Amino acid sequence: DEAVRGTCEDASVCKRFAVSVGYWQDPYIQYFVRQAKERKAPEINRGKLEWEWGHLAGYYARVHGVSYLIKAFLKKTECNCQIVNLGAGMDTLFWRLKDENLLPRKYFEVDFPMIVARKIHNIKSKPPLSKPIMESHSGDSLLIDSHSLDSSRYSIVGADLRFSSDLEEKLKKHNLDVHLPTLLVAECVLVYMNPQQSANLLKWAASTFPVAMVINYEQVNMRDRFGQIMIENLQRRQCNLAGVELCSSLDSQRERLLFNGWENARAIDMMKVYSFLPQADVKRIEALEFLDEKELFEQLMQHYCICWASKDSSNL
Repeated sequence: DEAVRGTCEDASVCKRFAVSVGYWQDPYIQYFVRQAKERKAPEINRGKLEWEWGHLAGYYARVHGVSYLIKAFLKKTECNCQIVNLGAGMDTLFWRLKDENLLPRKYFEVDFPMIVARKIHNIKSKPPLSKPIMESHSGDSLLIDSHSLDSSRYSIVGADLRFSSDLEEKLKKHNLDVHLPTLLVAECVLVYMNPQQSANLLKWAASTFPVAMVINYEQVNMRDRFGQIMIENLQRRQCNLAGVELCSSLDSQRERLLFNGWENARAIDMMKVYSFLPQADVKRIEALEFLDEKELFEQLMQHYCICWASKDSSNL
């Protein structure tokens, strides 16, 4: 678990660096994570530089791809819905949606209690984070303790996603409404659970909400040599991808969702996502750090995917 929790820090530092270079805008990430030490390009060999550029451009595609689906759901439901961000880490989506006037009826985040405690500490001590929560809050007093925060529009819950009954109990305590259209977001989360645990979580969500959508971002095509190298690199850091067998192909990703109670499912690799993004903006980010060798980037992007599935009793 410690190595998995460490991925939260890695992702946050990476996002902060990408924002500072200009890949996308996020005025809130600075309040959650220290600035990464500036890269000194001459010391980095070409392969390493390309690998890093690939990761940053990969984050850019991930942020835009996931955001596109989230906003489509919010617009379709006219924000009369709830979002449950699973394994949210230091994510800043709540604040960015509020700035765009796109807040759902309620926004939930779930993560390990230790990560939640750190996030709550940052929120309490930084007015640019706490003020928007207060502004969107109405009704009774706001509840906050070391491992949970509950306001009328935003909640953070410390829970282990491998135990869905405990998760459901905690979310309901924070006013989860199972009758509202619900979007569940999992970015690089399910792959750290064994197949049975992630199946239980997906089944729980599919059987709990009559109208729901799930977005899953994680690895794919992991059976080839490039995938093996990715697995070995993580294992060297004591980070085990317990659910990697379900990441063998886009088909296996889709089938997992359908098998666990979802009615419709799609999956596309991140190279495809990258090709769908507004090309003027893609040109802009490609000019930020010029690299002519795209082969490594393409390989990296073909080993991540976005999958989404829905269950829709009211034909949204």
